[in-house]
Amino acid sequence: MKSTPWWHYQRSRLLALFKRNEQAVAELQEALRIDPSYLRAVSGLGFLYGSLGRHHLAAVQFQNALTLKPDDPVLLFNLGYVLHLQNQYEASVRAFSEAVLLNPKIDRAWYGMGLALASLGRYEEAAQALERASELQPMNGHAWYELGMAYFTLNRRDKLAEVVAHLDRFDPKMALHLTRATGKPEAVKVS
Repeated sequence: MKSTPWWHYQRSRLLALFKRNEQAVAELQEALRIDPSYLRAVSGLGFLYGSLGRHHLAAVQFQNALTLKPDDPVLLFNLGYVLHLQNQYEASVRAFSEAVLLNPKIDRAWYGMGLALASLGRYEEAAQALERASELQPMNGHAWYELGMAYFTLNRRDKLAEVVAHLDRFDPKMALHLTRATGKPEAVKVS
């Protein structure tokens, strides 16, 4: 049987499924030895490195993947995510911004951008990004929680109260966490 990049890619997926990650990495590397432009192997290696906590290597792989497919919002999101995990917030914001320019409905990129902007202390921009993430995924308790924290930091108590009330309707535990995190339970009433 002739060895192909596709075959090694499929084998890597099976190995990763059974948590044989180092062997999965080796299969993807073999796929790339055969065809360095095989996008599935390039991005697959990024995912695998990310799951192994090798975020720098994951970022390199996603950057490599973007040279092959520069207008892919999912690859840009993945790059932004691993950059954020490395505390490279400015670069993370750039990647997320490019992702949402290509696909304004990619809610996880709006969410990631909001987190990265908050990490940079740019809370007004963070709130705007998190508002968009929450609009796109109205039942995402984490996005609403982070939006509430941004409003709290901006001292926008009325908006914080709205977020808590919304959260309380579908995720009362998250509403309670937000109320406790703001340290002002008397300012925010949870039903």
